[in-house]
This record gives sequence, C-alpha cells and structure tokens, in this order.
Amino acid sequence: MRRKKNLAQIIRKPGTPRDEPPPRRFLKMLGPGLVTGASDDDPSGIATYSQAGAQYGYGMLWTMLFVYPLMTSIQEISARIGRVTGQGIAGNIRRHYSVWLLHPMVFLLLVANTINLAADLSAMGAAVKLLIGGPALLYVVVLAGVSVVLQIRIPYSRYAKILRWLCLSLFAYVATVFMVKIDWGEAMAGTFVPNLAMDGKSLTMFIAVLGTTISPYLFFWQAAGEVEEVNSKKEVKPLKQAPEQAPKETKRIVWDTYLGMAFSNIVAFFIILTTAATLHQNGKTEIETAAQAAEALRPVAGPLAFFLFAVGIVGTGMLALPVLAGSAAYAVGEALRWPIGLERKAKEAKGFYAVIAIATLLGLALNFTPMDPIKALIWTAVINGVTAVPLMVVMMLMTMNRKVMGQFTLSRYLLVTGWLATALMAAATVGLFWTWGE
Repeated sequence: MRRKKNLAQIIRKPGTPRDEPPPRRFLKMLGPGLVTGASDDDPSGIATYSQAGAQYGYGMLWTMLFVYPLMTSIQEISARIGRVTGQGIAGNIRRHYSVWLLHPMVFLLLVANTINLAADLSAMGAAVKLLIGGPALLYVVVLAGVSVVLQIRIPYSRYAKILRWLCLSLFAYVATVFMVKIDWGEAMAGTFVPNLAMDGKSLTMFIAVLGTTISPYLFFWQAAGEVEEVNSKKEVKPLKQAPEQAPKETKRIVWDTYLGMAFSNIVAFFIILTTAATLHQNGKTEIETAAQAAEALRPVAGPLAFFLFAVGIVGTGMLALPVLAGSAAYAVGEALRWPIGLERKAKEAKGFYAVIAIATLLGLALNFTPMDPIKALIWTAVINGVTAVPLMVVMMLMTMNRKVMGQFTLSRYLLVTGWLATALMAAATVGLFWTWGE
C-alpha cells in the first residue's frame, strides 16, 4: 500500500503547477503589483525624475532607497484590502465608513487622474514627434483612442498580460545608462548618503519625488487588480471566505508587490542616474517635461540614448493611461455601486467604462488648451497630497479592523511602516504648501 501511495504522489496530471518550469511559475506570481509599480514610472514621473537628476545630479539618488520600504508597505496594504475582502478601497470605505468621506476623495482622485492623463498624453505625443516628426496633437488623439478601445474591448484576463509585457518598455531606461559615462564614486555616495538642503527648491523636489512614488491612484489600482483576480478565476475566493488560500496568496502578494515596487524604483534610479551623468554634468538643468529630457540627451549622450529614452516615454505611457483611467473608474463605480470590472463587457458595466472614456477624453481635451506642463504636474501633486493623507489614514484604520479584515489584520511590520508612510506623506503635504511660493 505504501508503494502505491508513493506512485500516486509521483504521477500527476499534466498541467498541474508543479509541472510548469520555475520561470513560468514565477511569472504567474507577478500581476497587479508589477503593473502598479511599472505604471508609477509614467511620463509625468519620468519628467520628475529627469528634473531631479538634471538639477541635483547624483544628489537625489538616495530617495529611491529611502522611499522603497514605505511605498511597498502601503501598496501591500492596498493589495491585501482587495484580496481579503473581495472589494476595492472605495467599496470598503462606502461599506464601513461614511460616503461624506468617500465622495470628496473619489472626486479629487478623478480630477488628479484627469490632469495626469493630460500630462502623460502630452509627453507621449511630443515623444512620438521627436521620433518620427509630424503633429504631436494627432499622435495624442491616436494614443488616447487606442488606449480607450483596448480597455473596453479586451477582457482583464487578456489585458493584464498586455500590461505585463508593456512593463518591458521600461528597460529602455536601464539600457540608456550603459551608453553614458557614470562617475560611480559620486553615484554611490549619492545613493547611500542622504543629502537634502533645507531650502524651498530642494524640499519641493523631494516632495515631488515622494508624491510620484506614493500616489492615491496606485492604491486604488492595486486593490482593484486583486479584486479582478478574484472575480476572473472561479477557484479564487476572498480570503475572508476562503482562509485556506491565505498562505499561498499572501506569499504571492508579497513577492508581487516587493518586486513590482523594486522594478519601479530601479527604473526611476536609472532615470535620475542617466540625467545626472549627462544633463547635469553639461549644465542642462532646466528640464520641464520627459520629452525635453529626451531631446536634451541627444547632443550629450548620442542618438541611441535619445531613441531609447523617447521610446520608453511612449511605452510607459501606454501602460500608465489605463491605470490612471481605470483606477478612477473603479473608485467612482464602487462609490456609486455600479457594476465594475475590466473583465465585464461594455454593456454590462456602462458607467464604469464611461468613466474610463470620459477621463481619457477630458485629458485629451486639455491638450488643446494652453496647458502648462509644469503647472499641471504641480496641481496634480497638490491634489494627490491632499487626497493621499486622509485616504492612507482610513486604509490603516480599515486594515486594523477585524470587521473589515477578519483574521487578516496587519502584521506589526506593516502597521509600523504603513503609519510611517502616512506620517511622511502628511509632512510632505505640509511642506508642499510651505514651499508653495518659493
């Protein structure tokens, strides 16, 4: 009998997880966290990191190490909310807290995301113009249209794979570093030795970097991504209903989130490194957009570095557009109790897809106004800062509450780092207003 049992353990049906090669099993662990992390390096983020490198050289590299544990904690908390409850952040706030708290947050998120969409589309259109010439506004229209059509026509289970492949476009910024001369001594010092001057300009740049890496739309998207994973797979249930799935799913969330955020910060690190070694070293410190950074690279780093930088803007933009529009749609849909989800057909979730289309089209329309890219980014940072702090406080309270999370309340590590991230964002928001006129 013992021999038969051993044989039964050895003989497995083809296609079981253990039959898959390790690389494929590893890739299956990557999902909402990877896409969220990669979308954090959107064209607006690229502009911010380029400004940091151009203005301060290697002196801002340390921010990527500093912010990493804080951003990973708050994103893991977001993912846990979705996976444990089977609802996104807005749905849980509506269910357990007041709509008077929820509706202003969702409204501010929608406004900030729309402005961010406008800035990203502008940068993408400018990047395509640099690459092939022609009218930038035409490319903006085409890119916005393609993004909306893909989100409406392709189910989430397939669309998520497209988004994961788009993450590869960010490697363009890693490749760019190997085409420029780096002073590695200065770079290592800038990485491991924090150096922040307490003047208004330096504080504003630090706050901008912080606001780019810890942003409300990322919270909503990662939680919603976990909910989509639950809804798109019959065998997967919210952990409150199926606690036996917790060990495997918790491990997946940790790997997915920490690797996704590491990917995000490594790419941001390389953008700062590239612009520090080229633009800053050659006195080109006034950079306003990602496209300007790409153009400025051409004479100092060569045509190939310029090409990779510009292509990266378009690639990461196509990744960020659905995250920005989608996170707004999830938040609005859950707040108003609409049918939601990228896995649903358009006729099954008309309001949800209408928000995606309207937010993207409003962002497109802003490109036909005298929009100042710098002012747009500043207003986005202000609105995100005002939204992020109360939202993070509610998320922390929510994930400490057994009525919401059941037995899956926060560990001590997430409790400490989550509150630290919240306190840092509160201080950054105060600092943003303090340095407003400087």
